[in-house]
Amino acid sequence: MRSIVYIAILFGIWLLFTFSLSVPNILAGISVALLATLLLEKYFVEDVRKLFQLQRYFWFVVYLFIFAWECLKANFDVAYRVLHPKLPIKPGIVKVKINLKTDIARTTLANSITMTPGTITVDIQDDHIFVHWIYVSSTDPELYTEKIAGRFEKYIQKIFE
Repeated sequence: MRSIVYIAILFGIWLLFTFSLSVPNILAGISVALLATLLLEKYFVEDVRKLFQLQRYFWFVVYLFIFAWECLKANFDVAYRVLHPKLPIKPGIVKVKINLKTDIARTTLANSITMTPGTITVDIQDDHIFVHWIYVSSTDPELYTEKIAGRFEKYIQKIFE
């Protein structure tokens, strides 16, 4: 049953991208959906019902706006540091506690942190991620956890868990 749902979703995405109902296009779309499902099914989410919960899509859209805003702020911060005559940086690696349980949620958080200028996720171990930060502004773990992961984690949790 799960495979059929994934084939249908992938075929629907194929049709949206190609925007053609010709017979060759439909056959190619079904073939690609079947092949992708056979090869990648072990990586798909376990509970297919999560895909049909509309509130997850709402939180995804909210997350995109939050992510864009944080990237914009971080870009200006990094630009300020680069253009400042004294180059005010204090780089370091911090250990951030996370509350996400699924691999997809953890990966999304790590990628979000990495795509935000001034931070790079170095490693994920158990319930912690290690982040290289261009300006370690605090040695308090709760404070820098909120600054780095807190802005994304609550939204990612609503989307993936």
